[in-house]
Amino acid sequence: MFPARLALATKNPGKVGEILAICAGWPVEWVTFGQASWPDIAETGKSYFENARLKAKAVAGAVGLPALAEDSGIEVDALGGGPGVRSARFAGAGATDRRNLELLIERIQMVPPERRTARYRCVAVCLWLDGEERSGEGACEGRLILEPRGTGGFGYDPIFVPEGNDLTMAELPAEAKNAISHRGRALRALGKVLERA
Repeated sequence: MFPARLALATKNPGKVGEILAICAGWPVEWVTFGQASWPDIAETGKSYFENARLKAKAVAGAVGLPALAEDSGIEVDALGGGPGVRSARFAGAGATDRRNLELLIERIQMVPPERRTARYRCVAVCLWLDGEERSGEGACEGRLILEPRGTGGFGYDPIFVPEGNDLTMAELPAEAKNAISHRGRALRALGKVLERA
């Protein structure tokens, strides 16, 4: 069952836009940062699920509403699955998207193109004030390039080419990206769970 009002536990405007577009059909009234406020939440979990749950719990407690949070990352096979849960902090605490992107390009510079396989992974969690929770997971397989392309999206999107595409995530129109992205898949999976609950 969908909550009537749902706090969206992120301060990232790129994620807010994507999530609201992906979940446009959900029968909920969204409460975003700015309409309500909450402190920064340290992502200390060892998995995407733990981090999403931490954020949802903290925001639900701060605003007194059920909350939806997601955690996602890029898993690069040539880096043993890294940066993974550390994707947002790959270049250190407080790193910008640009610095994280530059560091990833540096790390894969010597990797042959055929070995630059990677995937985006996302886990979304909806948590109620009584501790009840539901979750959904999604992944998007692809490969990495060394020259960033495109101005859409955020994070590692300019170098991530999803399977079956020639365009990077940053070059795809938003609707096309949301249809195949890890975040889109995780949120649609969560939506189905909520419909059945």
